[in-house]
Amino acid sequence: MTEARRHPDNLPPVMRRPAEEVTFPALPEDDIDDLYDNAPCGFLSTLLDGTIAKVNATLLDWLGYSRDAVAGRLRFVDLLAAGSRLYHETHLAPLLQMQGQAGGIALELLTVDGTALPVLVTSTVKTADDGEPILIRTTVFDARERRAYEQELLSARRHADQDRERLRLLVTGLQRSLLPAKLAVPPGMVTSALYHMASPDEVGGDFYDLFPLAAGRWGFFLGDVRGKGIGAAAVTAAARYTLRAAAVYDPEPAAVLANLNAVLYQDYRDQGHRHCTVIFGVLERERAGYVASIASGGHPPALVVRANGVTEYQTTEGGTLIGILSTPRVVTRTIRLNPGDTLILYSDGLTEARTAPHGDRFGDEALRDFIESQGPTEATVAVRSLTDLLAGFEEVDDDVAIMVLSVPATDPSGAASNVRLGQFAGVDPKSGEQASVPGYIDTLG
Repeated sequence: MTEARRHPDNLPPVMRRPAEEVTFPALPEDDIDDLYDNAPCGFLSTLLDGTIAKVNATLLDWLGYSRDAVAGRLRFVDLLAAGSRLYHETHLAPLLQMQGQAGGIALELLTVDGTALPVLVTSTVKTADDGEPILIRTTVFDARERRAYEQELLSARRHADQDRERLRLLVTGLQRSLLPAKLAVPPGMVTSALYHMASPDEVGGDFYDLFPLAAGRWGFFLGDVRGKGIGAAAVTAAARYTLRAAAVYDPEPAAVLANLNAVLYQDYRDQGHRHCTVIFGVLERERAGYVASIASGGHPPALVVRANGVTEYQTTEGGTLIGILSTPRVVTRTIRLNPGDTLILYSDGLTEARTAPHGDRFGDEALRDFIESQGPTEATVAVRSLTDLLAGFEEVDDDVAIMVLSVPATDPSGAASNVRLGQFAGVDPKSGEQASVPGYIDTLG
């Protein structure tokens, strides 16, 4: 209020008079008995044994009883529905006895025709001058609107849960459609792959595949599209099929990535443009093992576990992301896989996972040390170990794709392939017990 408005001459006449001189007309509801009987809430008083001694007209109207049918004839518990009666005896009555009061208790009263009336009650024990309890006063509030609101919330929650479950099924189905239904198995190799979805509500952008080419060669790739959602899924599908198609015409790894870059770079100026990291390789049989010629566009380096357990990164530093430059820089490398050797490809969701809430990232060196600690391995064993590793992380913020190719010391040619889609049964690293790890799609060859 401004100084001008505070000036006494600007105040209403009644505010200019001293407080002791101000009088008010009698209120129209100054009848205490009428106020009690027709209050907007129910009132009742009971003896210590629960017999109703006094009840107001409001509560009688709600329940449909006459005063003579209630006062001195019924106990408070006689007005309660069965469940509320049990709650009164086991909770409300003991609480009043111990503390002398209880507030905001949700109960159901029964009307004269048996209809349930949801209410909230507050009770207080009245004591005599000597402190001895003499009666219980209870205030009753109509909770029908609150109950209807709660039921609407529960119904909305059920529908939301149903919609969320449908969304998860759609997301899982879409994610699976972007992965090979069955991972191929080149002669003399064991192959295994794993996909971990960081969120059941969003499709990710990681992808992998292994497929036959002409002249006994095999193409393989693993990549990661930036972001999540439908946009990432569309680019993932385009990348996967572009890589397979390009490899048919010219399987040279650098040429395949150049073709993928040309496709993705077309939309570079679009707001929804997405790039990716990827490793593409070609396998060729060499005596008892394989030679893998790989090209990398900004993707984390592959790991090789040798037959003697030594684990080494196959560095491909300097490659640029695919889809952001008209002419990308692609780094190539040749890897020889002898009997007992294993090649591990993965996306950065694995090394960027957190080992503790808001703690440090797992990191490249920790991954190498973990793999090396497992000793000589093969594809299915390595995937199981990495599945257990993922299950032990506190936070896996990004999807994780893993593909492992191994040349076992014993040639497994001719063995039937085995494909499993769904949950992967692993070992909980915290409890040491077998556990199903949710959110995994694994393909074993």
